[in-house]
Amino acid sequence: MAHASVMEPALPGLFVPVQTDLPLNVPEPATDKQVAYAMAIAKRTGKDLPQAVQRDRRALSAWIDAHRVKPVEGKFSNYPSGKQVAFAERIARIKRQDVPRECFKDKQLMSRWIDGNKPR
Repeated sequence: MAHASVMEPALPGLFVPVQTDLPLNVPEPATDKQVAYAMAIAKRTGKDLPQAVQRDRRALSAWIDAHRVKPVEGKFSNYPSGKQVAFAERIARIKRQDVPRECFKDKQLMSRWIDGNKPR
């Protein structure tokens, strides 16, 4: 008497994966804004921007991240930009109040202050 080491299902084909007609990895097209930004980076850095990358949103995003100019790290890298300071001061004049001193040393604090105080 031979013993079967594997049990066979009562319903053959029950556990066979079904192939769907929907493609799962269809690349989303890159946006015009994304392509324009990538082309500006390519022009500024002298790097080639492959055509295949321009058609795939994720691939183009990865290319941009790899080739864009990284922000400079240093003692003042956390300070708000001149544009941020000017915008905050304009809001403060409109509201007739002062921008808190600590905001001038932290760009995230400045951003929060601007978001909480900009006129609506």
